[in-house]
Amino acid sequence: MLSSFNRRRLPASVRDALDLTRGERVLAHAPTRGGSHVVATVLALHLPTGDGAFIRLPWDRIERATWDKGGLDVHETSGGRAHHIGLTDPGSVPETIRERVTSTVAVTHPAVLPGGGKVRVTGRRSPATGDLRWSFMFEAGLDPNDPGLLAQAEQVLEDLRRQTGL
Repeated sequence: MLSSFNRRRLPASVRDALDLTRGERVLAHAPTRGGSHVVATVLALHLPTGDGAFIRLPWDRIERATWDKGGLDVHETSGGRAHHIGLTDPGSVPETIRERVTSTVAVTHPAVLPGGGKVRVTGRRSPATGDLRWSFMFEAGLDPNDPGLLAQAEQVLEDLRRQTGL
């Protein structure tokens, strides 16, 4: 029988497959339905790809993550990929993701675009470098690839940067 300590320990094969930077430590992990693990570290969320490898998502590149009925949904910033992972036992992974993603948000600003429609401008700090990275989340129905909308959002961002000094 496994002790509760060993059940909470990340398997060595998983740790070896992760691309951890020097000093990056594991905060939480959870087994997946596919036999791997989701791993949250101080710098990133590591999601299994299905072939024994992992996708590394720095915390400042995650727009949102939700946990529902055994599934973890992770959405990347600026309209990036969405990931769905089935977990057998989430443990503290959902809470750790929430805390880490929230801690990267330096500023969030909803705005009405001059041509109509809304955008949310968010500035997130990288826990690894401290650099600020900006992203846009357009309301449903707006094309995030429309050059005119992007130009309007960039103007909102410039105004926000002047106001905040960021």
